[in-house]
Amino acid sequence: MTAITATDTTGHEAPGPRTITVHGSAAGFAQEIAIDQHRLRADEPLSVGGTDTGPTPYDLLLAALGSCTSITVAMYARRKKWPLDAVTVRLSHSKVHAADCAEAETKAGMLDHVHRDVEFTGALSDEQRARLLDIASKCPVHRTLDSEIVIETHLTEPGVSGLPTL
Repeated sequence: MTAITATDTTGHEAPGPRTITVHGSAAGFAQEIAIDQHRLRADEPLSVGGTDTGPTPYDLLLAALGSCTSITVAMYARRKKWPLDAVTVRLSHSKVHAADCAEAETKAGMLDHVHRDVEFTGALSDEQRARLLDIASKCPVHRTLDSEIVIETHLTEPGVSGLPTL
């Protein structure tokens, strides 16, 4: 697997693979997340033994999908010069029995179900709204979650990364 990065015309690194570091004490669930200069926290709610100092990992996953959806739709509308003023995305996650899901290929066990409501504000035609809703399902995070995913996990020594150099 080869990671590709590039430098844009301003000399800044173009968006591409970045290393995200997550660190937490084994004594609890709270996690510190570092993404370049950004700092986030993740945790579990009090009801499951966490300290509720940040969103849950599933909350962060939904936030990634929601923000990517909103960004993708807004970029498309700007490129088309459509009168989109704002995008609001509301998401929830649940587990459902596979047998209860008509769209599922798998009929045994539990499936993850993500419900996403997308709201467009602006003087858009019905056709523009329909097209933007179609574009919402084409955001990169949606495509990733819909695709076959390979996750490689490697044991490393403290302070040593086994990630490929970019």
